[in-house]
Amino acid sequence: MKKVNLQFKLQVSFLKERRRFVAFTPSLDLSTSGKSLAEAKKHFEEASFLFFEEAIKKGTLSDVLEELGWQKIKKEWKPPLVVSQESETINVPV
Repeated sequence: MKKVNLQFKLQVSFLKERRRFVAFTPSLDLSTSGKSLAEAKKHFEEASFLFFEEAIKKGTLSDVLEELGWQKIKKEWKPPLVVSQESETINVPV
């Protein structure tokens, strides 16, 4: 059986939280962290790979991606796109 490589382009946000760097993608609702930006990127790549590997092994990849808002267009899966990331002021009465 011939193996095929799937390739996905994901939007990732990198945040600094105290002494850690956090990588988050809403496309998979997945986050991970590292002590440095490079480590967070490495951990994100590993976590994303495991996410897809497990979904494929379980035969649930299509279901999982649809649940996350992905669309299949011409036999290719497209993740939902972040169109804006802004700061919003929220007033909370206390």
